[in-house]
Amino acid sequence: MDQTQELTKALAELKRITGVSMEVSADSPEAAEQAVNQIRCLCTAYKEKYNKTDFLQGLMTGGIPAYDIAERANRLHINPEDKRVLFLLESRHIDETMAEILKNMFPSQTKAYLVPVSENTLALLRPVKSGEKADDSRRIARTIVDTLNTEALAQVQLSYSFVFESLADLPEAFRETSLALKVGKLFYSEQTVFPYNELGIGRLIYQLPVSLCENFLKEIFGDDVPEAFDEETLGTINRFFQNNLNIAETSRQLHMHRNTLIYRLEQIQKRTGLDVRLFEDAMTFKIAIMVLNYLQSERNH
Repeated sequence: MDQTQELTKALAELKRITGVSMEVSADSPEAAEQAVNQIRCLCTAYKEKYNKTDFLQGLMTGGIPAYDIAERANRLHINPEDKRVLFLLESRHIDETMAEILKNMFPSQTKAYLVPVSENTLALLRPVKSGEKADDSRRIARTIVDTLNTEALAQVQLSYSFVFESLADLPEAFRETSLALKVGKLFYSEQTVFPYNELGIGRLIYQLPVSLCENFLKEIFGDDVPEAFDEETLGTINRFFQNNLNIAETSRQLHMHRNTLIYRLEQIQKRTGLDVRLFEDAMTFKIAIMVLNYLQSERNH
C-alpha cells in the first residue's frame, strides 16, 4: 500500500474515532509518511484518553468487576496501587473554562484524572504525594474552590474522600464523596467544602426513614408542624447558634438592637414552643430544622 492510501486510511480512522474530518495533502512520500505517523499518534492519544475516562467512570459506579481492575488499569498506564483521594465538584454547569483551569492546576504529569460524572458534576482523582498529611486534602479542596471562583466566576461546592490504597477502593470512595456532597448541600449549604468524615448529625438524619422523621417532628411541634422558616429568621438563628447562644455578640454582628433580637427569639418560642436561648431547646430546634430540610428534599424528588 502506498503512502497516499495509508494517509487516506489514517484519516478515515481519525474520523471514525473522533468524528473529525480533515483534509491532508503531502508533496512527497516522506511528508505523507510523517502525516500518517502524526495522525496515528493522535488516534492513539484520543483512544487512550477516552478509554481512561470510560474505565474510571465504570469503576466509580461499580461497573467493573474487581478481578478485572488491575489488568485494565495497567493496560491504560494507570498504576492501580497508587494512594489517591477523590474530589467531587458540583456547579450549575461544568464548562470548558472550568475544565481547562483544573487541567492547569493538575497537569497530566501529576497523574491526576478528570472524570465527568454529569453535566454539573466532575470528579478529580488525585494521587497522594509522599509526606502529605490528612489535612492537605482540605487545603487542596479550598484552593480548587477559590481558584474556580476567581478565574471562572463559578460557584462550586466540593466533597472529598478518605485516602484510599488502590483503585479497588474507588467505588467506596465515590459513594462516600457522593453522600458527603448530598448531605453537605442539604444541611450545611452555606459551606463550600464537605470532607467525607465531617458530616456530623447530617449523616445520621439523611439515612433515617421518612416516617421516623415525621414522628419526631410531631413529637416536637404537635399537629402544627411548620412547613418552613423564612431566610431572615433562619439567618438570625444560625448566627445565634454560631455565637454559642450569646445575645450580645449576635446582635453586634447582625447590627441589631439587643431588644430586637430578643423579640425575634421570643416570636420563635411562640411559634414553636422552643426557647432557643436554652441549650436543650436550641439543640432540639437545630435538629428539627435539619429534619424539616431533609423531608422537604425528599418530597421534591
